[in-house]
Amino acid sequence: MPQSQADFCPPLSRAVRTHNPPAMASEPQKPSNRTELAHMPGHGIRRLQQTAVALFMQDAEASSLTPVQFAVLHTLVAQPGIDQRTLAREVSFDTSTIGSVVDRLEARGLVTRSLSDLDRRVRLLHLTAEGEQLAHRVAPAVQRVQERILEPLSPTERQDFMRMVARVVAHHGAADGRDGF
Repeated sequence: MPQSQADFCPPLSRAVRTHNPPAMASEPQKPSNRTELAHMPGHGIRRLQQTAVALFMQDAEASSLTPVQFAVLHTLVAQPGIDQRTLAREVSFDTSTIGSVVDRLEARGLVTRSLSDLDRRVRLLHLTAEGEQLAHRVAPAVQRVQERILEPLSPTERQDFMRMVARVVAHHGAADGRDGF
């Protein structure tokens, strides 16, 4: 039986527990309210991120790519010649961090930068032949990772989970100037 959304992510008010640590002989016990980590959405999301990265590194190990580097290659396959700012927006990363990711990919000979004819301050990004081949070669492993991440869920639960993730990301993305995934 599928769990309800409340079962998946219980409200914090239900997660608050009274914790009474062992008292010293001379100290009176003071109740303290603390939220169990297992009931904190942020903790669960961080743990899921750790799981996703670990699975990625297992399945895509031969590529020597990180998940973010794959996201860059994948995006440049679909949108060759975009600028770094657009790339950062597409992969939901800040522009300064994406710059260092592109630097590493360029050093590996997977990405090139060229000046825009319209604005000489803008660098356009392209995959090299090697970068495009690697993106295509690692894509099946990345797809397997996505399936492994959601493996414990039924097909319906997978759709529900992705819909809820998109909703939360869109809600908070609007607050930070991003528009979802």
